[in-house]
Parts: sequence; structure tokens; C-alpha cells
Amino acid sequence: MLRLDGKVAFVSGAGSVGDGWGNGKATAVLLARQGARIYGTDIRLDAAEETRGIIRQEGGTCEVSARDMTDTQAVKAAVDDCLAKFGRIDILINNVGGSAPGTAASMSEEVWDTQMAHNLKTMFLATKHVTPLMEAQGAGAIINLSSIAALRMSADRPHVAYSTAKLGILGFTRSTAMAYAKKGIRCNTVIPGLMHTPLVEHRLAKSIAGGDLEALIAKRNAAVPMGRMGDAWDVAHAILFLVSDEARYITGTELLVDGGMSAGGMG
Repeated sequence: MLRLDGKVAFVSGAGSVGDGWGNGKATAVLLARQGARIYGTDIRLDAAEETRGIIRQEGGTCEVSARDMTDTQAVKAAVDDCLAKFGRIDILINNVGGSAPGTAASMSEEVWDTQMAHNLKTMFLATKHVTPLMEAQGAGAIINLSSIAALRMSADRPHVAYSTAKLGILGFTRSTAMAYAKKGIRCNTVIPGLMHTPLVEHRLAKSIAGGDLEALIAKRNAAVPMGRMGDAWDVAHAILFLVSDEARYITGTELLVDGGMSAGGMG
């Protein structure tokens, strides 16, 4: 069940911010455990190399490179490097992203443009360069990472560009899924909710909680109907299912991994 033997997975954002397990790192390791060969990219080479070290220590196969996934030449170079090393790409995980606070009035145009590039252009470019390969193979699975911020807007911390981009991912996924439905390529979105990843300690505690990590964790846990945040492994297991052959009839849809937040309304 859920085996990926013989498949090659291209995972962008395969490192992690600081110690611990981010979504890309956990996904790369889990797919490798299920038999996939991994090609991972990250803006930071040391973060990607840490993921590679874990996979290789467990007996898996992984190659990595440092790439700016907003740069089409860098993306093409990464895809070409993956092909040179593994000969194919069966799975594409578009995991690059990040948020910046602000309303339309308060946010600069530069930040808006950067947010669109970071959260949307990255997956556009990766999909642009990978889908022709998948089409030639007659098969492929693409997962795009969105966010609960696409569906639930925060009154106390607006992030207009991030929410807009993450909602746009749903349209991008559905359009791509329909374009390639008869060509053996599936495309789906995973929507994480409030997750306890290294991002909480290394960025959010400083940017929105004044350094009070304990209060931030308690607040985020209380906001989830299940009473706790999820973690990167919850996201990784959802991705594993959707890229597996067991999900062969699923395309153009979204899988929420949010502990019930979206079902619970704005409460």
C-alpha cells in the first residue's frame, strides 16, 4: 500500500527553517521511505543537505541543489539536473511559499509582487518545466501546497497577498488538472491548517507573538476544533496518499489537513 518504488519525486522547499520537521522535509523523507528517489531543492543548500543526509542514512536515494524557484532558468536547471541523475520525474511537490502581513493599503507593491512570486510563480514555473516530461511519460502526479489562509481570513493579522496567492493555487490546480486529465497527469492541492512546524518557533513567535512562544502555541492549539495543531507529518501523509497509485482516480481537488478548522466556520 502507498508504495512508490521506481518513482522519482521532485520536491521544492525540501529543507526546513531551523531544527525540526517542515512540510517539505517531512514529505521528502516519507516519500523516500515509500521507495521514491528524491530530488530536492531549497533556497538554502545546508537545509536541503540535511534532508538528504536523513534519507541516505535510512538507505534511501536523494540528490539536492540550492535553487531560487522564482527564477525560470534556475528551475529549468534543477529539472535538467534531476533528469540527468534519475532519467524521469513522476511526482512534483510544489512546496515553496511564505507569508507577509499587510492590507492592500499598508502593503508595498514590492511585497505584493514578492508574495505572488514566492507563492504562485514558483509552482507555475515548476509545473511549466515538469509537465512536458510527465506528458511524454504518459503519467505523473502534482501536489500544490496551499494554506487555510486561503479559506479563513484573520481579522487581527491580515495578509492580503498571501491569502490571495494561496486561494489562487486552487484555481491553478484545477485548471492544470483539467488540461492534463486525459494525459495521465493528476494535479491536486493539499491545504494545511495551523501546523506546528519550525516556522512557529523561528518566525511567528517573533513576528506576531512578541517572543512569547508558549502563548502563541496555546492560542493556535485553541483555535483548532481538535484542540491541537497538526505537524508536518500530517501534511506529508496526505501528500503520500494523493501521489500514490491508490489515488489514481483523484484529480483537480483539495484535501484539507486542518483538524476541522474549515468545517467549524469562523467561530
